[in-house]
Amino acid sequence: MPGPWTHRHVSANGIRVHLAEYGPADGPLVVLLHGFPEFWWTWRHQLLALGDAGYRAVAADLRGYGDTDKPPRGYDLWTLAGDTAGLIRALGERRAHVVGHDWGAAIGWTLAALHPRLVDTLTVIGAPHPTAMRDALLADPLGQGWASRYMLGFQLPRLPERSLRADDGARVERIMRAWAGPDWPRTADFAEAASRNRDAIRIPPAPHCSLEYYRWSMRSQLRPDGRRFARDVAGPVTAPVLQLHGAADPCVLTTTMSRTTRYAGAGLTAHVLPATGHFPHEEHPTHVTALLGGFLGATDGR
Repeated sequence: MPGPWTHRHVSANGIRVHLAEYGPADGPLVVLLHGFPEFWWTWRHQLLALGDAGYRAVAADLRGYGDTDKPPRGYDLWTLAGDTAGLIRALGERRAHVVGHDWGAAIGWTLAALHPRLVDTLTVIGAPHPTAMRDALLADPLGQGWASRYMLGFQLPRLPERSLRADDGARVERIMRAWAGPDWPRTADFAEAASRNRDAIRIPPAPHCSLEYYRWSMRSQLRPDGRRFARDVAGPVTAPVLQLHGAADPCVLTTTMSRTTRYAGAGLTAHVLPATGHFPHEEHPTHVTALLGGFLGATDGR
């Protein structure tokens, strides 16, 4: 998509990663990681604002999405965190501010735990620490368990992929509408975002790859690798953490987000945004960008 940003590919962790970059090349690096069912374009507002503020802002397509490679495996959080670690190094930087939404937030938590020297700050939007989510599903089956019931449907073979592709990706728009707060779906910005995400999910084999994230997450809980992962990320992260969450998010409850406190060892700044659903950075981009800018500025001395 044309714009003031620059598109390019870099090799990281054995795959080719597509990214959109904006801002001065010598500015502090900010890596923006999207979630389901979107791609790099979800960060269009923050990409420009951060670049104009002097940051080197990079919005990447995750493994399996957009114009990034779509290998048949590697959709576990170890590998996905390795992708981001490789991306930071491929961009010639030693450290970065990491910002993630949904699955991008889960990757950010994992990266901060497994590769702490690479993370200056961590901003997570709409997703708790992976272990906090696991604990909430077990402890609150009628609350967080019910809110996450869609994940069970994603475990079926083939059918979920077909549903994402059907009718030119119409299910993606239905998901976005159901997960958003009350205001955004009535705007032209939502219509454009839904259209672009519908187009992106139809890139073969993006539907299958995007669902593999959920399949590994659920099935690993019954396997040794799930227990090993929980052990590897159990310690508190050393980077300062900003947590943003929509009060009207139907996917992740506020009580679940509050469980992340124990994993933010260097300090947690948390904001619950009223009348906001699962996409705060798109539903209220000006407010979220201001919170993000203030957080980054405080650590950079800006």
